Amino acid sequence: MLEHLPRDGSEGRARRFAKGADVWRPDDRADSIFLLLDGQVAVIVGDVEGKEVILRVVEAGEPFGELCFCGGPSEVRQTTVRTVRASEAVEIKLGIFMNYLQQHRDVLAAFVFTFCIRLADAERRIEVLAHRGATERLGRLLLHLATSSGTATAGRTGEVALSVSHDELAQMAAMSRPHITVTMGKLRRGGLLTYERHRPLVVNVLALTDFLHSPRLATRLSKGEKK
Repeated sequence: MLEHLPRDGSEGRARRFAKGADVWRPDDRADSIFLLLDGQVAVIVGDVEGKEVILRVVEAGEPFGELCFCGGPSEVRQTTVRTVRASEAVEIKLGIFMNYLQQHRDVLAAFVFTFCIRLADAERRIEVLAHRGATERLGRLLLHLATSSGTATAGRTGEVALSVSHDELAQMAAMSRPHITVTMGKLRRGGLLTYERHRPLVVNVLALTDFLHSPRLATRLSKGEKK
């Protein structure tokens, strides 16, 4: 989508953020949309106990803050966006962006296409979180990440590398960090994934898919494995 915008920055202002910085907080006004030029950011929601869940990770080249279209500039964000690593983004005020969309059909088409994909991803995440068993929830999350944003491992059919930490998985799956560690260990012992310190997590997509659809998992879940 970035290729459709003017390169002189006339439609917005560039902003730089250090790693771990908040781009916005829940009570900030939803009066602009952002386009990520470089880096990576996470959209986060928190509960009354202060526990955070990652709703989505945004990569370079993608827009974020699109919910400003739902309520207008008088509404607040209700989420936090935090940088995963040092990032640069263009912030465009809602009114300016709306005018730009009306004048450039190619941008509007790209924008709609992007959010159709994002809606499908959100529905898949809801399906993942609907599973109460830790093994199935984490397994389905890893399978979703591997098929949507992973990198195929050269020469190893069915294996996909993910650059994601245990802490990030805990936030995405709405599970505790220790529970993630225990469940990841089970999946690794089952040959469904491999991981080592300072190396990407590698998911065996074919084996994990078979496992998640196997009677063995259904039997295990029926015995009361809970998140």
